[in-house]
Amino acid sequence: MDVLANLGLLVIFLLVLILPFRVKCIEHNLEAFLFVCGVAALTIAGFIAIPGEQTGWSLAVAGEALLSPINVTNLFGIPVGIVQIVLVVGLLIHLFYHRMQEAITGLVGRFSLQAIVFCLIVILGLVSSIISAILAAIILVEIVNALPVVKKARTEIAVVACFAIGIGAGLTPLGEPLTTIVVAKLEGAPYHAGFTYLFDKLGWYVVPAVILLGVVGVILFSRSHKGDATLSCTIDRETIPEIFLRAGKVYLFIMALVFLGEGFKPLILEYVIAIPSAGLYWINIVSAVLDNATLAAAEISPALASQQITSALMGLLIAGGMLIPGNIPNIIAAGKLDISSSEWARTGIPLGMALMLVFFVILFVPGWLGLA
Repeated sequence: MDVLANLGLLVIFLLVLILPFRVKCIEHNLEAFLFVCGVAALTIAGFIAIPGEQTGWSLAVAGEALLSPINVTNLFGIPVGIVQIVLVVGLLIHLFYHRMQEAITGLVGRFSLQAIVFCLIVILGLVSSIISAILAAIILVEIVNALPVVKKARTEIAVVACFAIGIGAGLTPLGEPLTTIVVAKLEGAPYHAGFTYLFDKLGWYVVPAVILLGVVGVILFSRSHKGDATLSCTIDRETIPEIFLRAGKVYLFIMALVFLGEGFKPLILEYVIAIPSAGLYWINIVSAVLDNATLAAAEISPALASQQITSALMGLLIAGGMLIPGNIPNIIAAGKLDISSSEWARTGIPLGMALMLVFFVILFVPGWLGLA
């Protein structure tokens, strides 16, 4: 039974990975599709017995799925959820969109678009670990949505910036659920992780990566944006029903990610965490379609060596930007800016693979050559 169940989970994983790019109906209803796949995966997981682990449906999993969208992170020490932030910010923009439009128009009139793109990516990437990836993503999409740029350039700015936000959020426990879980799991001996633990461990990699992404964003923007003189700064003023509908879709999306993460837990516990450090780094590409917090919870423990922790976290943080389901900022940006799965992947996959390769060399090759 376990073999058949594992095979079923593998089939669902492949469907999640492939169908959003192949079937237009699924691409335009991604939240509902992922929710159905999550329910199916969680149901199949219940047929797999793992000693000491709860698999399949339980009241705890159902409660987590219901509550996670509204209690997903800490913002300045206050538990908040992505749905509340999306809803409140959407309503504020609806009320004050004229003032926002004037502010962004003034910004564009004073600085070049290339400078704005660079600063937007780098600043939001670096502060996301303090204000949270959720709030950074909301600020991102509202500014990008108002910039006088063509759709292709807007998509590429959003994808690159979401990489920066997702990676930058890894510097403190406030950034995203993944970092909160990691610090909690390593707070005891031998690491005694505190608030600055992740910054001390990952800062040398993360800060240059965010700055590099700012440069990449400018290069992609300069190639894609043709300077159409008819474009102007315009804030998209959603109606009240549209704001609530978008918040509802985000709620369903987060529920789906919880179900998928719990549903694939047997595969993670049985196969993924047994992989050596270098292999684990590449296997963590699966965080492009799975909740990276679930993967971190399964992989990270005080028993791991420091280098194993670093490589696993960098793999999770980088790969999360490759596809829409991989990170909360991606979900926010894709929904607000109307970016399809295939549009995201055209930029996200090549960029993500390039970053994975660069950091693989940085993390592992010096040790193999005896230079570390």
